[in-house]
Amino acid sequence: MYFKISVRKNPATRQLEGYYRLIESYRNETGRVCHRTILHIGFWDYVPPEKLNKIQKHLTERAKGSITLFRDEDQQVLQLTEQLWSRIISEKRIDLPEVTAEKRRRLVDMDTLKHRNVREVGAEWLCFQALEQLEVRGFFHGLGWEEEKIQLAITQIISRAVYPASELRTSHWIKENSAICELTGYPIKKLTKDKLYQSALSLYEVKDILEKSLSQRTNELFDLQDKIILYDLTNTYFEGEKRHSRLAKYGRSKEKRTDAKLVVLALVVNVEGFLKYSNIYEGNTADNTTLPFIVKQLRKRTSQLAQKATVVIDAGIATDDNLALLEQKGYSYVCVSRSNLKEYEAVAGSSPQIIGTRNKQELTVQRVKSDKTTDYFLKVKSPGKTLKETSMKEQFGSRFEMELTKLKEGLNKKHTIKNADRIHQRIGRCIEKYPSVGKYYDIELTKNEKNRATDIQWSKNQEKYQNVKDNLGVYFIRTNLQVNNEAALWEVYNTIREIESSFRTLKTDLDLRPIYHQNDDSTMAHLHLGLLAYWLVNTIQHQLRSKGIKDGWKKIVRKASTQKIITTSGTNIENQVIAVRRCSEPNKDLEEIYQALNYKSKPYTKRKSVVHKLELRKIKPPDL
Repeated sequence: MYFKISVRKNPATRQLEGYYRLIESYRNETGRVCHRTILHIGFWDYVPPEKLNKIQKHLTERAKGSITLFRDEDQQVLQLTEQLWSRIISEKRIDLPEVTAEKRRRLVDMDTLKHRNVREVGAEWLCFQALEQLEVRGFFHGLGWEEEKIQLAITQIISRAVYPASELRTSHWIKENSAICELTGYPIKKLTKDKLYQSALSLYEVKDILEKSLSQRTNELFDLQDKIILYDLTNTYFEGEKRHSRLAKYGRSKEKRTDAKLVVLALVVNVEGFLKYSNIYEGNTADNTTLPFIVKQLRKRTSQLAQKATVVIDAGIATDDNLALLEQKGYSYVCVSRSNLKEYEAVAGSSPQIIGTRNKQELTVQRVKSDKTTDYFLKVKSPGKTLKETSMKEQFGSRFEMELTKLKEGLNKKHTIKNADRIHQRIGRCIEKYPSVGKYYDIELTKNEKNRATDIQWSKNQEKYQNVKDNLGVYFIRTNLQVNNEAALWEVYNTIREIESSFRTLKTDLDLRPIYHQNDDSTMAHLHLGLLAYWLVNTIQHQLRSKGIKDGWKKIVRKASTQKIITTSGTNIENQVIAVRRCSEPNKDLEEIYQALNYKSKPYTKRKSVVHKLELRKIKPPDL
């Protein structure tokens, strides 16, 4: 550093005097010497040149971090040096020596840069923050669980939501692909499939109190009242024989897997899709037999603010006994009538109304009544259902006529059955095979005196067929609610789609089927773990839907998986290896999700470590 003087007019004295600036010399990227003004000092003619030389020398030594062996005794020099140095530091005109040294250490040779240990973190970070919203960690602390056990449980729940797989594949995924352990703090070296098995069993042991805690937390978090609750059942199948299982039984599979044993899962959810209660039944359990047990648990799982909850159920559960039980317990119900009303009439003053659906179809609804019950009935005619049932009727009708044609052609062939009684039996089997269409066909069999069939004629009874056709696509919604708005009742029943969506998410997105576990305890723990993962999924999706983002869970995971954590290392000028672990910036789609959820976009900014290279020592050979 040095002082540069220029002659200017001093405004105070109106005389030409020397104006002083503190200047620093440096070389630019092309090697050219350039000057930079550090401080504008002002008019300093009262300081003699020999003292100026001492001051600039002291400032240069301080900037370089040098230590002076001999202290200057001139108090004016020391005072002015201190004043200028204070200004330099306060105005941040130069870096301190230690800052300069740190910057030099941070200069890394670009040719030595390496990227390693790349792991996915976006979807895991979303689920981790959702668990923090649900206060699951605090719940486990209240149970007295050790910190490491809590970390493992949180790791497994998040892993099930992001990467639903077996415990063995999950352990491989965590060790090789995911950064979940960096978020939860669980030591990744201790992770094994056996510990994941044990953790799932521990979570199932606290199933009831954990479900109740999550139910109350979501009600408080999203201000839910649970005035409408939905109940339905589904089943999933096993791979394997399951010879000694109490749960695995053959039954009516909803996936058409009649070759595999089943287990039944019953869910109670509210209209926002949050679970209120769940239970596991044997695979041959009928839908309508489970409601009496579930109804005892409804009040425990629903909000205390809901004085009289409305239960929405499907036709398979809506037997007369179950409806009477719900009414006896003080619940209103909305369901589809198990059978079409045959004797009914429109309520006086009501007229057919057109209601638009989400898939842009128009339904025709009208209030009707029946003398056999005092319940409120809503007749619904759906164009989509009409088209589907009409297509099925025509398909069954063509198949039925094809069977009759084969019988007729066989009468003129050799070595075929022609006995009239046997032909009658075959016609009966055709009607039994296609009962929905066989009833409106008139069939006439011609036979000779030897009781041999000679011809078969058939015709469709148009009057019967038209009556059936007029009722295609029609079903009846039944309720004990006293309502005067047909559209409002339809919307209440339409909420049952939410539980269908829950089952779809569990089976498809969270891989709840098939089940490979061989004992019942592991099976129940597997199903419960899937339900815990569903809590995370629905917590995230519920908030996104309120902000207009209606992506499915797999699409959300795909978007979030673009965010990674990566370690970058390089060698600096002091031959040290500097490693920095950073989280990548979220892309536009993921940033939109973070903002909608009001979540942080990154778990941490960076983690830095410096590793000194080992010095190579020359080994002297021993004297021989």
